[in-house]
Amino acid sequence: MKIKIPIKSLNRLSWMVAFLMSGIAGLILLHEKRIKEALLYTGLTAVTITLIGFFHVYVLAAFSKQMDINSVKFKRHRYWSTYIASAALYLIIWPVSIALFSTKPWMYDDWILMAVFIVGSVVINSVILMLHNTILLHTQKTHADLELSELKAAHAEAANLLLKQQIHPHFLFNALNTLKALYNKDPESGDSYLVHLASFLRASIFNHAAKVSRLDQELMILEDYVQMQKIRFGSALQCTIVLSEYSLQNFYLPSFSLQPLLENAIKHNELTEQTPLYVSVQQCEDRIVISNNLQKKTIKTDSANSGLANLSERYRLHSGDEVIIEVKENKFSVSIKLLTDEYSDHRR
Repeated sequence: MKIKIPIKSLNRLSWMVAFLMSGIAGLILLHEKRIKEALLYTGLTAVTITLIGFFHVYVLAAFSKQMDINSVKFKRHRYWSTYIASAALYLIIWPVSIALFSTKPWMYDDWILMAVFIVGSVVINSVILMLHNTILLHTQKTHADLELSELKAAHAEAANLLLKQQIHPHFLFNALNTLKALYNKDPESGDSYLVHLASFLRASIFNHAAKVSRLDQELMILEDYVQMQKIRFGSALQCTIVLSEYSLQNFYLPSFSLQPLLENAIKHNELTEQTPLYVSVQQCEDRIVISNNLQKKTIKTDSANSGLANLSERYRLHSGDEVIIEVKENKFSVSIKLLTDEYSDHRR
């Protein structure tokens, strides 16, 4: 993206330089009690510096349309044109104005005074160049910082989408295998499972581009998943969900946060009718705590490690919050922070 020349800021700076330089010249002459000359020279200084400053801005705007402002060619054209124009303005405005508004004769044959005008134009032009370059450098830095922040945001968004994509194919593969087994064993249970699977996938597609979801929407996805697993495991899975209506309507979570945590508990623990897996989902202050009794499988299953790691990374990318994991002797729990309204406008 091409950098826009800050014309207004540069013009304001030109006015400020003209005001300060002419004010200094006027004060010096007033101190010497040369009141008439003070008025004339103050006015000439203000007009000359203002015109030089405006010419600088014009050159920047014109040349930036044809060349890169960081190129050597641009700098060479800019410096030559402004130094020549500054000298020309001094040599035209000052001698003519002094001849018209004072009793002094025409001055082009006074080579010493001509040299003074040229040196003065070089000094003023150099000061304006330095000040304008400062503003241009600041503009370029701001532009670079903006581009960097946009790149970081794009990277975070791409990483977030990639992490979310890791969830659905993995889940779908397991769900289809389960559905096939249920239809072979119990078609009625397979039909019920298919209804909840369709509801789950509908929510998955609807919220595909969402970064965060309201807690009640996350709970609907979780409940569909719970019902699917109850059909599969029966009384071997016991899930208790205790969340207030206020929290459901007023807090948010990164999309698909709760379901992977229940999936993780089922994947790594034994669950039978004799030793059920008890899962609890409840709010503790400003966090959701998902806990289960710990009864690790004796035979380890293959895992893509995309459950907790996935959720932790999405939380880090989205809000900078951490997922807290606690492992005690007979209990495993995961705590995730509830997000407030400040995140609700980032859902798309």
